[in-house]
Amino acid sequence: MDGVTATGVRAHAKIVARADGRGGTVLPVLDGDGPLALRRTRAAGAGARVMVVGAMSGPLGGDRFTLTASVAEGARLHVGSAAATIALPGQTKREAGYDVRLDVADGAELHWLPEQLISAAGSDLYVTTRAELAAGARLVLREEQVLGRAGEQPGRLTSRLTVRIAGRTVLDQELSCGPGAPGGWDGPAVLAGHRAVGQLVVVRPEFANRPPGARALGECAAVIPLAGPAALVSAVAPDALRLRRLLDEARVLLAE
Repeated sequence: MDGVTATGVRAHAKIVARADGRGGTVLPVLDGDGPLALRRTRAAGAGARVMVVGAMSGPLGGDRFTLTASVAEGARLHVGSAAATIALPGQTKREAGYDVRLDVADGAELHWLPEQLISAAGSDLYVTTRAELAAGARLVLREEQVLGRAGEQPGRLTSRLTVRIAGRTVLDQELSCGPGAPGGWDGPAVLAGHRAVGQLVVVRPEFANRPPGARALGECAAVIPLAGPAALVSAVAPDALRLRRLLDEARVLLAE
């Protein structure tokens, strides 16, 4: 942890995954503490698995968290989290920030599948996720946001998701919800009264020749091909459980 200041906590965590030359993956860098503790767990296959463990409440108002992951050629990494992240109001009214930076090399694979981010009443959080991929990289990235805990109004939550493949931007989108967000966020063109929203990005080199087709997945989700070997699934749902079910079904579909 970088430290606690009068305006909030500063914390940074870093993961580096490399091929071990024997078909497996090693983690020469696994550095995180405070609110971003990292734990290596048992993996089912040849890749490495890391869990982000929230050792402190937050992010609170004024906090700044940064999490970076770099996957080198031939390595396979799966990152999840032990529990949902809850954005909470803090002593200061300042906006909190949570920045995620992902770097995936040629022939490398990253599954980035954290638990939900919950925007509690009175919180103000700006989340940025930026993924930089080489041309032959693979990525499965899931984002889930829940607006408010049970029976409460949400805080303000702004999230920006950017994906670049071989230096080319294939996705750059931002969504702002809650008090103070631009009008219409809860209207029929955006959330339509739902309180859970999520994205799934799947990047596979095979999509360059066989891109997935655009399609609706029921009434609340859709597959959207991107300008590259990638596809986006965007979904809304009444709650976190149904959102996860939608995104899990889409993940299986895009893996076929």
